[in-house]
Amino acid sequence: MIRINLLPVRAAKKKETALQQIFVFCAGIIAVLAIVLSAWGVKMGQIAGTNNDINAANAKINELKIKIGKLDEIKKLRDEVKKKLDVLAALRKNKTGPAMRLATLSDVTPDQLWLEKYKESGTQITVSGMAFNEELIAQFISALETSTEYENVELLVSEQKSIGTNKLKRFDLIFRIKAAKAVQEPPKK
Repeated sequence: MIRINLLPVRAAKKKETALQQIFVFCAGIIAVLAIVLSAWGVKMGQIAGTNNDINAANAKINELKIKIGKLDEIKKLRDEVKKKLDVLAALRKNKTGPAMRLATLSDVTPDQLWLEKYKESGTQITVSGMAFNEELIAQFISALETSTEYENVELLVSEQKSIGTNKLKRFDLIFRIKAAKAVQEPPKK
């Protein structure tokens, strides 16, 4: 009987199978490493992109904070101006005495008429000034008479005066402050 020794073939096949298994194992490890490294690279790219977005958003937030600070400053200034305007309005509303009389005098004074002297003595006022012509003086007198502050306007002096090459009219006026109207009390029952 012939005997065939098959052991070396089996050993060779075992060796070959073991090599194939090691190769497949190494290829699997390399494939897993490649997948992990590529996933890691993708995630690092996403992290870098997100960090860039965060930095851009923080820069935008800082820029907006600066604008908000300027807006707050503008609002504070607006509130201050509003308070000042309210105070001025209240002062204008409640002004009496010489301030009210001078404001009325300023309002009724026509252009091209200048007041040089203002003297108040009790209820009598004396005003001196210059004008381009008599018509302006007449307008001034009628405006004073129709005002709520003055009455009994009289022209004391009106004379021509030369200043340089211009001939102007100098005038003096005297008038009274209107008496305050007494508040009438309702009749008692």
